[in-house]
This record gives sequence, structure tokens and C-alpha cells, in this order.
Amino acid sequence: MRKLTYFVAVSVDGFIGDESGDGTMFMSFVDEEFLAFLKAEYPETVPAEGRKMVGLDGVANKKFDTVIQGRGSYQVGIDAGVLSPYGHLREYVVSRSLDTSPHPNVELIRDDVVGKVRELKAESGNGSGIWLCGGAQVAGLLADEIDELVIKTYPVVLGAGMPMFAGRGYDLARFELEENRTFGNGVVVRRYSRAGGRDHA
Repeated sequence: MRKLTYFVAVSVDGFIGDESGDGTMFMSFVDEEFLAFLKAEYPETVPAEGRKMVGLDGVANKKFDTVIQGRGSYQVGIDAGVLSPYGHLREYVVSRSLDTSPHPNVELIRDDVVGKVRELKAESGNGSGIWLCGGAQVAGLLADEIDELVIKTYPVVLGAGMPMFAGRGYDLARFELEENRTFGNGVVVRRYSRAGGRDHA
């Protein structure tokens, strides 16, 4: 089975964006040291528009070959005129409001999101996983399918905003800390695996 990884940026108080879902305030922390980490460890998470600028054009994907994002997260790209923000990956957008895909590389998931993700996880991925990019509602819907959390915590407090998981009641899920890295700009990146694990051979 392939892993579903929720790789996400959050504030110290656990928000992935302000109340409108905007998380651009985190970009100010992407300095030379942190960018070097992203390029070395998670190059496929850099959007297509920025890959050439940071020297990733043509660089092979390292951990993921597929990305899933919600309609709100995808709207950021649409508003910028970028209809395939992660064209170097297979792109899926969870949406009931889009009638047709705006781009040939983007496949819409309109219903049975959990079923589709389980189908993707069951594929033979040659070691490549699935990146859950956001947003909060999709993360809440797929919480039970998440095998790994990679949480980039930025040293800001928003006070209110969009949580990591939305639309869920209290439901305890335990994860085990696998890696903890700190950076000079105050960013902390923690990687967790689901406690009790699953066989992902």
C-alpha cells in the first residue's frame, strides 16, 4: 500500500491559513536554509511556476507522484492563472462545484473521495506516495486515511483561521514522532507516522 502524507504548513497555534484560507504569510520564512531543505527532501512540493526559479526544473520527484487538494486550495492557482500548479505530479482536485476540469492534467474527484484515495493507495507506486496538499475540509474527510504527517510549523500566531482538520468531531488518532528538524528562521518540521502503523510494502 502507498502512503498518504499530509504535508502542510501551520502556525504555532495550528492554523493552515487565516479565516479566508490564505496562508501566504508563511512564505516570508522560506529563506536559503529552508529552501535548501525543501529542494533536497521534498522537491515535488514546490509549485511548477517556481521550480525553474529555484533550480528544480527537470528534477525528479523524490517522495510523491500524486497530489490531492481541495477546491479552495486549487482556487489559489486558478486566480493566478495557473491551472496545473503541480504539473510534474498527477493532480486530483476534490470539488463538486467544478463541472469540468480546467486542465488536462487535473482530474476531479466529485464524490466518494475516500474510495478514490483508497484506490490510489492500492496502486503500485514504486515507492512513491500521495501528497495531501490541503485544504482543511479535505483533510478532515481523509483523516482516517492519513498515514504520515509532515508538519511545517512557522513561528507565527494567527489567533483564528482555518484549522488543519475541519468538519470532524472529537476522534483521537495517535501518531508517533519520527523526525524533528529545526531551522535558524524558527521553523520546525516534524514528521509523524500513524501509531500502530500499516504495512506499506
